[in-house]
Amino acid sequence: MGLCRQVFDEIPEKDVVSWTVLITGYKNVKKYNDALVAFEQMQYAGVFPNRVTMVNALDACASVGAIEMGVWIHDFTRREGWELDLILGTTLIDMYGKCGRIEEGFGVFYSMKEKNNYTWNAVINGLALANKGEQAVWWFNRMEQEGFKVDDVTLVGVLLACSYSGMVDTGTQIFSFLLEGRYGFLPSIKHYACIIDLLARAGRLNDAFRYIQIMPFEPTSSIWGSLLAGSRSHGNLEWSEFAAKKLVELEPANDAHYVVLLNLYAYMGRWDDAEKVRALMREGGLRKEVGYSFVELEPQQATGL
Repeated sequence: MGLCRQVFDEIPEKDVVSWTVLITGYKNVKKYNDALVAFEQMQYAGVFPNRVTMVNALDACASVGAIEMGVWIHDFTRREGWELDLILGTTLIDMYGKCGRIEEGFGVFYSMKEKNNYTWNAVINGLALANKGEQAVWWFNRMEQEGFKVDDVTLVGVLLACSYSGMVDTGTQIFSFLLEGRYGFLPSIKHYACIIDLLARAGRLNDAFRYIQIMPFEPTSSIWGSLLAGSRSHGNLEWSEFAAKKLVELEPANDAHYVVLLNLYAYMGRWDDAEKVRALMREGGLRKEVGYSFVELEPQQATGL
């Protein structure tokens, strides 16, 4: 992007295409703030944006929670009388959902003449982020009833909604349908990660681990992290130790995993094991200072595997 900006600055007369390419480039490499700065500079230069400009600027807004800029873009489209087509409308819904303004997203949804599965997914994902699990499931069912084909993104959204809202029975039922092939595809590792997170949050750690064992994928750090977080929140020290060890094995250069394991051993009074972890950290050149603050647990809360 440095070279891209250099060439851009050399252009004597910059039009909407060159500005849009610059904004899109920053967005694509996840330099969202730079994308929004370039978008503002475009306004100061008096260059009128097009739909592609706005879609990429809205994507950047969604990624950094820049709701004020997102609302300004929405107001601009209304002032100019732009029709909310599939791409622009769906991007607006996604922005509002990720910025916690789902009601405004509904307004966009209802104003759109045409919708596709991406539009529905944006609504469901926004509801998931807002911890509105029951509404997300309702929209998921309505999406099917209206003949829109659910895809892998839809299933991730509704499963996350169930997880965040503690809807264990609904989430496990949807996942069982996914396993049966009801939706026309089998679960990916993202879907397994969702069901494992759902069960771990609910304290059903044995069930969560069962899915880790049967899934046809190698567990990722986020999956072990879900098991660890669920174990800690429910005071299960043995499962916490197991998950923390798996994280150390998977990412031996990540000192945060050693810190969790070290604090866990300190809380349990297993000083020999704690010293072994310290030795591993020294061998790996990890110097992070550690405080014994594993989690605020009452000793009687600790349960076994």
